[in-house]
Formats: sequence, structure tokens, C-alpha cells
Amino acid sequence: MQDARNVDQSGTQDHASIYIEDMLRGVLPTSPEHSIFRVRHVLREANEKAYEPEILAVGPYHHGRDRCKFMEEQKMRCVQGLLERRNEESVHRYMPILRAMEQRARDCYAETIRLSPNEFLAMMLIDGCFIVEFLRKYGMNGPHMEAGLIQILPSLRRDLMLLENQLPLFVLNELYDMTKGPNEHCELIDIAIWYVSGQPVDLNRNATLRDMLRDSKHLLHLVHTCCTFGLPNAPRIEGSTTHMEVSSMLSAMELREAGVMLRAAHGRHLMDIKFKNGILEIPVFTVEDFTESKFRNLIAYEQHRQCGDISYVTDYMSFMDCLINSSKDVKLLRRQGIIRNCLGDDVVVAQIFNEIGHGVIVDDFYYDEIARYVNEYCNKKWNLWMAKLRREYFHSPWAFLSVLAAIVLLLLTAAQTVIAVLSCNKQS
Repeated sequence: MQDARNVDQSGTQDHASIYIEDMLRGVLPTSPEHSIFRVRHVLREANEKAYEPEILAVGPYHHGRDRCKFMEEQKMRCVQGLLERRNEESVHRYMPILRAMEQRARDCYAETIRLSPNEFLAMMLIDGCFIVEFLRKYGMNGPHMEAGLIQILPSLRRDLMLLENQLPLFVLNELYDMTKGPNEHCELIDIAIWYVSGQPVDLNRNATLRDMLRDSKHLLHLVHTCCTFGLPNAPRIEGSTTHMEVSSMLSAMELREAGVMLRAAHGRHLMDIKFKNGILEIPVFTVEDFTESKFRNLIAYEQHRQCGDISYVTDYMSFMDCLINSSKDVKLLRRQGIIRNCLGDDVVVAQIFNEIGHGVIVDDFYYDEIARYVNEYCNKKWNLWMAKLRREYFHSPWAFLSVLAAIVLLLLTAAQTVIAVLSCNKQS
């Protein structure tokens, strides 16, 4: 029977309505399980390569990528080695469990995955086994990889931290548990956190962190949890004007000119920035080859999350972007011990911070209170006068001695004058 809704007043079919309704039926509902996204174009256009794998493709988004063909062979060798270690002749034992998780795994991806069921299951098994075995060999006991893989470890680490290059963590957990040896008593998150941080972390002493890591959606989410765990919620200020406070913040060089002291904070959380009594304390930030890629993907992950979550990484990089306008600011922060530049070029570091925020939405700025206090401090005339005094007269020991000598000479001259006047009065 013809649908009455698609018939116009003349009794003929409304083909436009039919066409639109067919399109609407093809729209998939948004799933709360979505946690692995394609990076938005507005973020990609600044540096597309930062979001794409160099040598290792994981998951469906970059599956079959030509530049990653070399690692496909390494993955197969890894699966073969796993079977030999467990004295198994085939992967038959793993398939029923993976098949039961297939739809849940597909739902983790924000885009419709066009791989067939067999292709998707094969991808989960091969990619998942490689990651699990890689973490086993590298995570807790240092790199015990084949000689040919040692040189590409930095690239592997980078590729495992890409938003588009993820497998659901529950898939990795299942494969890890199914391939455990008799002497393995730790969880996957134990070796994963060791791999991510580069040092042992006793999760048994921090049940809250362990529970949060267990709830991670994928490895990048786990990295994000490690980067932000322990940071307090930002205090909200009545009448806060986030965008004005951020945009009006001075650069590092300008802050120094305004009398603000920049100091490196050691032994603190990377994002735990503090300002008190004219001193801005910033934990040490190391810039390496893959720093930009790591932070771009953490920001992309935050930009896709649900509203209401604090965007710690986004706000931190925005704050640093405010401090850095040019290579001169980087040079100052480097000399103060706040930035460790392993790239060697201050211009490149400045460019990273200046471009990393393109297309990023900053809302409820985490450092809003600090930005406001810094701006208020810089706007006080007394602080500006004292800064000018220190800059012009106390910028070096010789300048200080010159000023001191001038003051002493002035005092001696005044004393001599007073004595002369008193002497004249006495004679009178």
C-alpha cells in the first residue's frame, strides 16, 4: 500500500520525500560506545601527518595502508610466535570469543566499518595479538624485540598513541588474559602503564587510578588518564570571561618585562601550573620528535569527548601557546629550565605551540583563575615600576654596583652638605 505521507494533494507520489526518507533511514544512531574517532578536518589541516601512522596500522581506519606493509609481516610473525610459545597449532580457540565481541567492538568506532565479519575478526586477532605481545616484550622488562625492530621502537610508540589507530581495550584485555603464561600475574594495564610512563607504577597502592585505567576505552585514553590523574577540578570564578583572560595573557618575554618571575617546578604534575606573589611556576616540559603528534592526538580525543569533561590537555597547550609567541619566548623558557628542547631549534618549538591550537575549541578554561591573577598582577603600576627598576638598574652585578656607588656618593654628598650647613650655623 502506498504511504499516504509520500502522496501530495494531487494524489501523485512525492519522490523528493521518498528520497529524503531513504537517506534518513541510512543514518546510524549515535552510540554512547563511540570512543575511536576520525580526527576532524579542521584539526587535521594544520598537520595531517600527526594523525596518521608512519609504520604501524592498527584497527580498521588505516587497515591495509601501503606504507605499513612492512609491519603486516611482523604482525604475522608475532602471532606465529605466540602460538609456538603456547604450543598451539591454530587460532581456532580465539575465534568464538572474538566473534562474540565483534558488534561491541564495531560500535566503538564512530564510522561504519566496511570490513566483512571475517576481515574484521582477522584484524582484531592479528592487530590485538601484536599489541599484547609487543607490550609484554617491551613494557616491563625493557626492549626484547628482534634486532630489526629495535630501531623503529620510537615510531611504534608514536603510532600506538594515535586516535585513529586504536583497538578497544576490552579486546586487548581478553587476548592478554587468553595468552597469559603460568608466571604472569599482572594485568594488561600494569604493563601498558609501564610502557607509557617508562617507569614502574605500583597500581596496588592507588586503587582509584587502577579503577580509572580499567575503564579506559583504548591505549590513548589510558595515556590521557595517566596525564591528567590527580589534577584538581578548576575553581570557577564568578563573572569569568575565559576568552578575554586567555587572549589578553602576555607572552613569556612580556611577563618578564612586567615583573613576573618564571620558575621551573620540579617533581610536580606536568600540568600543575601555579602563580603566587609574582612567581609563575611551570613544570618542566620536554619537546622531542613525537611530542607534537602525541599532544595533537590527546587534544583530538578531548575534542570528541562528551561535553562537561575538563579538557586538561587542550587547556594546558593553550596556556603554553599564550606564553610562546616566538623563538625568543622559547629561549627564555629554556634558559629558565621550563622547556627542554631536544629538537635543537627554538623556532620549530615555537611553531609547534603556535599551530597546535588551530581549530581547537577552548571552553571553561582550566587555567582561567591563574590567567586572571597574572593579568591583574601585570596591570598594577607598582609591579611595572619595580620591573623597570630591576630591568634597567639591577640586570647585572656591575649595574647593581654602579647604582650602589651612585647612592653612596649621593649620601656622602648629602652628608657633606648637612655638615657644612651645621658648621656655618655654629660659626654664626
